[in-house]
Amino acid sequence: MPFDAGFKVSRRFVLSALAVPIATYAAPAREGTLLVGQSAPLSGAMAPTMVGVLAGQQMAIDEANRSGGIHGRRLELVMLDDGFDPARTLENARTLVEQRQVVALFGSVGTTQTAALLPYVAEKKVPLISAYTGSPALRTKHNPFFFTTQASYADELVRMVRNLKSVQSTRIAVVYQNNEFGKLLLPVAEKVIAAEGCEVTVARPLEVSGGDAVAVAQAVAASRPQAVVMIVAGPAVVAYVKANRAHAGVPIYTFSLSVGSAILKALGEDARGLAVSRATPYPWRATTALARTFAQQMAAAGKPVDYDHFAGYINGRVLVEGLRAAGKNPTPAGVAKAMEKMGRLDLGGYAFEFSPENHHGSNFVEITVVGPNGNFMR
Repeated sequence: MPFDAGFKVSRRFVLSALAVPIATYAAPAREGTLLVGQSAPLSGAMAPTMVGVLAGQQMAIDEANRSGGIHGRRLELVMLDDGFDPARTLENARTLVEQRQVVALFGSVGTTQTAALLPYVAEKKVPLISAYTGSPALRTKHNPFFFTTQASYADELVRMVRNLKSVQSTRIAVVYQNNEFGKLLLPVAEKVIAAEGCEVTVARPLEVSGGDAVAVAQAVAASRPQAVVMIVAGPAVVAYVKANRAHAGVPIYTFSLSVGSAILKALGEDARGLAVSRATPYPWRATTALARTFAQQMAAAGKPVDYDHFAGYINGRVLVEGLRAAGKNPTPAGVAKAMEKMGRLDLGGYAFEFSPENHHGSNFVEITVVGPNGNFMR
């Protein structure tokens, strides 16, 4: 089977997989409904990686609505497809804010896509809560209307490299995606590796399609590394992991966004041994109220617990709490102020910290390894 066979997907497939009603901007809001907007890749190569995440978000929203909504108002997520195109992401945001008059934007997907939104949300004074990207470049300049819920990629890189150093793997190759995501993170990776007293043996770009994966893996092997840090997302992950196993044979460390349920399925047994930094807590640990509640939600939905749904569920819970803190009749500016004033937000054993000076609520990272049957081990 070609490496990308599992990634040919339509918007219809994604929506049916979510099994939740997704509104479009043409649909009228019900009276008293509180609208939040999201632009996401419901079609294209990145769509399969988001199916579980988007379903997890909706679980949190449905849970809030069953409990009386936001001060008695039903919460509705209005989602538009951007096909992972930054221009469409911005166009969708304009539609959501200026036509649908959403009270907040939520869960942008991708580094370039989120970067396209940041000037717009600052101009319109509409908060963007949560982004499915940890790019440090997006956090360099303070934006009063941008709030994140997960650690940055720089935090993940530090944890990866320190873990490698602890096992005496100091010669590290870097494989980075040949797009803005990879190019922005390459110098960060090089800086972290040097700061930790390790060596970059080679840094090689990988095409977004993954079509040059074999050549890249061969170049990596020639540099004689002890491990690879892979800065790659989407279908190219599958291509490179398989090529690395065949031609380089050294451990791969990669990011939380790189290895979701769709990637695991496509890799099969080739996923075994992958080290993955996680910016979401281990969802199978039933010792926290958050994990127990999530497990109950997944059981009720007839789905197995996984990281994808858990990440979306946590972000949905943060959104709900931010809206509740804004009062009975929230405005976009009021939601932003409520997020800033939230302080410590404990969802039940997993906490965030927000303030006027700190809009990045978490720096949690831990390393997991893919074991037999695609199970994650800590």
